Amino acid sequence: MIVFDKLWVTMNENNVSTYWLREKCGIDSKAIRRLKANDNVETKTLNKICIALNCKLSDIAEYVPDKEDFIK
Repeated sequence: MIVFDKLWVTMNENNVSTYWLREKCGIDSKAIRRLKANDNVETKTLNKICIALNCKLSDIAEYVPDKEDFIK
């Protein structure tokens, strides 16, 4: 599962709010809700966030395996 826990840390370090992402970067509230829920997000949204925060994808997302991810 891809999780976005690092996103909130990176945003906090850069004093960036979800409001700022929505208003200044064009990321809609639906995408913000998906990020908070660790749900599917379009790569163009992740690209916008990386540009806005001047960071790498690894600074905002990581893969954490769960039971369902293992192939039998």
